[in-house]
Amino acid sequence: MPDLVAELSERAKVLPPEDRARLAEALLASLEESPSAEVDVAWDAEIQKRIAEVEAGTARLVPAEELFARVRQSLR
Repeated sequence: MPDLVAELSERAKVLPPEDRARLAEALLASLEESPSAEVDVAWDAEIQKRIAEVEAGTARLVPAEELFARVRQSLR
């Protein structure tokens, strides 16, 4: 397998820069783990719950500027 990696690497080096970039992006994307179905289902449920709270008027909404001020204060 190392010989294949070396061969592919050498062959890729002769590609134009934009093609090398596309290849690198594709290879990196193939390493990223995709979230499990359970995680997707849990996030969907959480999103629906939060939307329902906002629509029902039970969510405590905080203006962005207030939130950013709190964060800045906590970082000091």
